[in-house]
Amino acid sequence: MREDAETLLIRLRAAMPALRPSERRIAEVFTGDPAAAANLSIAEVAARCATSTTSVVRFYQRMGYAHFKDFRIDLTRAVAREELAVSGLPEASGDIDRHDSLAGIVSKVAMNETLSIADTARSLDMDALGEAVALLLAARRIDSFGVGASSLVGLDLQQKLARIGRTALNWHDSHAAWTSAATLDSACVAVAVSHTGATVDTVEFLAIARRAGAATVAITNFRDSPLARAADVTLTTAARETKFRSGALGSRIAQLMVVDCLFTGVAQASYDASMRALRDTYAVLHDRRVKRA
Repeated sequence: MREDAETLLIRLRAAMPALRPSERRIAEVFTGDPAAAANLSIAEVAARCATSTTSVVRFYQRMGYAHFKDFRIDLTRAVAREELAVSGLPEASGDIDRHDSLAGIVSKVAMNETLSIADTARSLDMDALGEAVALLLAARRIDSFGVGASSLVGLDLQQKLARIGRTALNWHDSHAAWTSAATLDSACVAVAVSHTGATVDTVEFLAIARRAGAATVAITNFRDSPLARAADVTLTTAARETKFRSGALGSRIAQLMVVDCLFTGVAQASYDASMRALRDTYAVLHDRRVKRA
């Protein structure tokens, strides 16, 4: 058995993009219904995936296990951890399908988002988070960029940092982001957000910023991605996707959790100044509220 900070299921999902088709089918058996899959034999897994038993053996060895028994034990442990994490939620299982009631949809969305946050918290590299906090603390300017739903996450980071007096910019247009990145220097930090880590415009933003001399931070679901390779520091999420909530939506809750941790780390490290700025900005907004008669 492995004693990684991450559970086996987190590692299986993170490995998906790099797997060959036969390996992906095997991984999907274990991630689709892990409780049932933990009771399967090697031959049964191979039959379900239309592949060979040798392929199954190579797969669990690739995941770091010498014996299938240990792989299944860790899979069972991962299932138990997930069941504990959602024990207070209405019972729900499987993906959303056409026959689900609205109550069932709510239960499944709540379960997936709860587990996305729990998995991200479990797998987030504390050393990397500390490095990212230190970079943002020392930065003269912080630029953030993402495409689609990831752009909303970058905007959230920018707004949070601005509330505590940090010079932070967010770009929603790729050409504007690239030209801005080209003007950065060693006193600046560029933060890029992409679930897959393969969004071309986002990778280019970080690459340009790095060439200009800026420190670079990536927020992505996959460590072995082009975006991660363009970053000095990578903060990984562990997002869960469903048929109705693929990358763009399924990743957002996990990305926002990472942004909250990053912002809170910066605010805590500059506690007195951040608290003054938060009080001042709150007072300005509070005075703009409509007065009741």
